[in-house]
Amino acid sequence: MKFTEDHEWLRPEGDLVVVGITQHASEQLGDVVYVELPEAGRAVSEGDEIVVIESVKAASDIRAPLDGEIVEINQEIVDNPALVNEDPLGKAWFFKMRPADPSKLDGFMDEDAYKAMIG
Repeated sequence: MKFTEDHEWLRPEGDLVVVGITQHASEQLGDVVYVELPEAGRAVSEGDEIVVIESVKAASDIRAPLDGEIVEINQEIVDNPALVNEDPLGKAWFFKMRPADPSKLDGFMDEDAYKAMIG
């Protein structure tokens, strides 16, 4: 699993990458009440705002961590946003994407580096 400075996790699965937010991010957000996900089939560029999350504390955007195509979304968190707080590293994945350049995953933090960052 890899991590971004924006508190996203990325887990390779074959030629896809599964993306979600970290436990730290879900705790900072508080109770998540709404999630809007991108459409499957959408081409995205790194940095594009593609997910909207609203919590009792704030609204946040998730940006695409890589260039690629969204191939699947997790409808379960749209229907039950509380899953983001309950299981952020498991059932509450946001989307699966096919990265244009899978080698870019190597540039993200591993778990130790992420833990050091959030200190």
